Amino acid sequence: MATTDLASPSRLRSWMLQGLSDMGKSGGHTGPHAEPVPPHQGQRWWRVMCLTGVDYFSTLGYQPGIAALAAGLLSPIATIVLVIVTLAGALPVYRRVAEESPHGEGSIAMLERLLSFWKGKLFVLTLLGFAATDFLITITLSAADASTHLIENPHLTSTLHDHKMLITLVLVALLGAVFLKGFLEAIGVAVALVGLYLGLNVVVVIAGLWHVVTEGHVITDWSSALTAEHGNVFVMIGVALIVFPKLALGLSGFETGVAVMPHVKGDTGDTEERPAGRIRDTKKLLTAAALIMSVFLIATSFITTLLIPEKEFESGGKANGRALAYLAHDYLGGVFGTLYDVSTIAILWFAGASAMAGLLNLMPRYLPRYGMAPHWARAVRPMVIVFTLVGFLVTWVFDADVDAQGGAYATGVLVLISSAAIAVTIAARKAGQRNWTIAFAIISAVFLYVTVANVIERPDGVKIGACFIAAIILVSLLSRLARAFELRVTSVTLDPMAERFIRDIASRKIRFIANEPDQRDKAEYHDKIQQIRADNDMPEQEDFVFVEVTVLDPSEFEAGLTVRGEVLHGRYRVLTLESSSIPNALAALLLHVRDTTNCIPHIYFEWTEGNPFHNFLRFFLFGQGEVAPVTREVLREAEPDRARRPRVHTG
Repeated sequence: MATTDLASPSRLRSWMLQGLSDMGKSGGHTGPHAEPVPPHQGQRWWRVMCLTGVDYFSTLGYQPGIAALAAGLLSPIATIVLVIVTLAGALPVYRRVAEESPHGEGSIAMLERLLSFWKGKLFVLTLLGFAATDFLITITLSAADASTHLIENPHLTSTLHDHKMLITLVLVALLGAVFLKGFLEAIGVAVALVGLYLGLNVVVVIAGLWHVVTEGHVITDWSSALTAEHGNVFVMIGVALIVFPKLALGLSGFETGVAVMPHVKGDTGDTEERPAGRIRDTKKLLTAAALIMSVFLIATSFITTLLIPEKEFESGGKANGRALAYLAHDYLGGVFGTLYDVSTIAILWFAGASAMAGLLNLMPRYLPRYGMAPHWARAVRPMVIVFTLVGFLVTWVFDADVDAQGGAYATGVLVLISSAAIAVTIAARKAGQRNWTIAFAIISAVFLYVTVANVIERPDGVKIGACFIAAIILVSLLSRLARAFELRVTSVTLDPMAERFIRDIASRKIRFIANEPDQRDKAEYHDKIQQIRADNDMPEQEDFVFVEVTVLDPSEFEAGLTVRGEVLHGRYRVLTLESSSIPNALAALLLHVRDTTNCIPHIYFEWTEGNPFHNFLRFFLFGQGEVAPVTREVLREAEPDRARRPRVHTG
């Protein structure tokens, strides 16, 4: 019994952290429990389009209803504005993102390269907050709309009508359960699901257009009401431009489109450095998806506005969150309507799966590399549990209401698209492409306007986004603080001169002097040796090698260490290192020397002047400060055996 009790936690831990050692390595996981597509393999672009389409096309489940609530009779005109912005704005931007980031990193990686140090990390964390808003609200909003389609089905409404919250939570939980078991991005399932869903929507659209044409008074009534309400066409266009930000949900899916790029097959001559075929076919993917969605958006907004009474779009109405399903039941009968409901529920739920995969691909790519997440954040299953619990919280906060979550979803989508537009503008400027720079700058201005207008109109979106940002930054900084004394050098490489120094002193007692380089003149090294001998009461014959660390970017967490040797002033041997943290670099060097020589090295410091707390903050933020005790603490955590631990001396 005791053995079982001890083994069970071990088995649970192994199961929870399965794949942890592979995450983050070159050639490791690129998706949940799935090995990346090998170079030059993958799927045809139109099949991968269906994978991103489960997120993009599924918005047809709720977009027409949201457009009707936002624009009323102007819904078709406002949707045309949305389509123009999609084809003339978002599509060119993400085609350029595909060129600049062909391995699925997206626009966040493009912007990450523009900023360094802590301001770059905080900027990326902010974008990750909005990305988390986008993907998590996709999960909860899609689940809420799926439950709406389920409970509003005429055959089930009497039984399930009061259980929307419970059904939504169950759908979110089932999504998490799928990922805990192991989710493979089944492109074949996505193709079948998207094909069925779009096929059924074609039937609904044709039936709707047929009723519009055969019942001529419908168009007349709509145009008369439109003219009476808004006067002339210019006023209509102006109002449509004003309400357009409320329709921003129809722009979702582009970030997912570039995230799935590694699955696109491309050409046989593609290389990872120059995947020209993959880039070309991804552009086809983005263009085809945008064109298909544009046609459906215009057609569905037209028929739903003309054929569904306005009161049915409101909260509690039969078309609220399910406008096309309302038409399917009304015009094509209960059997077809139920089939449509099933397909809609399936694709909305699968859209949540796509969003969860996006989260699991995005967060481990940045946070662990920044040292801003614990080791287990590289594993899929613990993160699935975290995201599922957050999904429960968001569902509860928004009471599983599709309309209430629209603002937060739109904010996340618009911030990501705006950041992508800014990124490609900068990329075009750096490439000296004047015309593209101007064009992308105009597109950036449009999306920034839409983002600001959306935030002003629906501040709840930026509030929930700010909550995600604050949570990510707080957890990230606490994690970085908790891992402050962790040995975070991934490899140590010595040049031939450095190896010669180590071989030479390994025949005696290995003694290093940690030196903060100043003038690097002869007097500096002579005085340092005399000080160390005096502080530690050492005889003249003791031999030393100086170690000097230059801090590059203190905000970086993990990196390799290159050690170079040089002889200064004809007699002083100096090892020079470049790192993000002086104590970590010194500790890594000492452990490497111990392992390669089988000798315990000694290193000598002088105490740092100043307040210990201030010095610790200097270490935490800038990689320097109280070097001696921090080096010792890093060594203590890295080597629990005191007998094998390098010796730290401070005088």
